[in-house]
Amino acid sequence: MFEGRRILIASKHKKEDVLAPLLTKSLGVIPVTCDALDTDQLGTFTGEIERVNDPLTTARKKCELGMELSGTDLAVASEGSFGAHPIIPFAIAGDEMIILVDKKNKIEIAAREITTATNFSGAAVDNETALRSFAEQALFPSHGLILSEGQKNKQHITKGIHSWNVLTETFHSMKRQQMETYVETDMRAMFNPTRMKAIGKACEKLIEKIKSTCPNCHCPGFSVSAVQEGLPCSLCGSETRSTLLHRYVCQKCQHEEIKRYPNNKQEEDPMFCDYCNP
Repeated sequence: MFEGRRILIASKHKKEDVLAPLLTKSLGVIPVTCDALDTDQLGTFTGEIERVNDPLTTARKKCELGMELSGTDLAVASEGSFGAHPIIPFAIAGDEMIILVDKKNKIEIAAREITTATNFSGAAVDNETALRSFAEQALFPSHGLILSEGQKNKQHITKGIHSWNVLTETFHSMKRQQMETYVETDMRAMFNPTRMKAIGKACEKLIEKIKSTCPNCHCPGFSVSAVQEGLPCSLCGSETRSTLLHRYVCQKCQHEEIKRYPNNKQEEDPMFCDYCNP
C-alpha cells in the first residue's frame, strides 16, 4: 500500500532526520519535506502562538496542511507535549503523538510514546552562576536553550542557543537592559536530541501498528481500538480495574475481534482489588 509512494514528513524542525530512515527501511516510501509548511502556526512550545487543539488533532492538521502545500497524498507528523507524567507522581514526562494520514486510501494510523527521558525545565535566573547550573542540568550545549524576558513575557526572546558564548552574552545583554531573565529548554526537535529519540520510538510503534493488518481486508493499522477493564480478583472474584480484553476494529471494513487476557493472566492479584484492598 505504501511502497514507492512519496510521504511528506510534515515538520519545520528537522524531524525527517530521525523519521525518514525508519519509514524508508520499513515501508519502502520516499520521504519528502515542504519548506513552505509552517507548523508553528498551529502552536509553539514557548507560547507566542497558543496551541488550540489536542496533540493528535494538531499532528493531523500538520499532515493536512503539508499535503495541500506539497501535492502529496501521504504524510506523517508528530506533536509533543511536556509536563506532569499521567501516571507516575511527581515525574516529568515527554508525550509524543505521531500520525500517518493516507488521503488516497482514507486511513489514519496513530501511535504514542510517553517517556520520563526528557530535559524539559525552566527557571528564573538572576546571575550567571544560576544560569550555568541550569544549563548543565539541561544537557547544554548538546541541547538548546531559550532566554526570554520572564516566563510569560515573550516579546524579547532568543531561541536555539547552543553555545556558551551566545548564552552568556545574551544573558548579560538582557541584564544590562534590566530585564527579568527566564531560561528554559528548547523543546524543538532539532535542538533536543533526547526528544528526537522519543520521536523515533514513537515512529517505531507507528510502524508496528502499520504492519498489523486486518485479517479480513488486509488494511494496515489493525490495532487496539478499545480497552475493557474487569479482570477478576483471584481471591474474591470481583472485577478489578485491570485489563480484561482488547477490542480490535478495522477502520476500513469494520471487522472486529476481541482478545481476552491480553496480559497473559486470567486473574488479578488481590492487592489490586478495590474490594480486598480498598
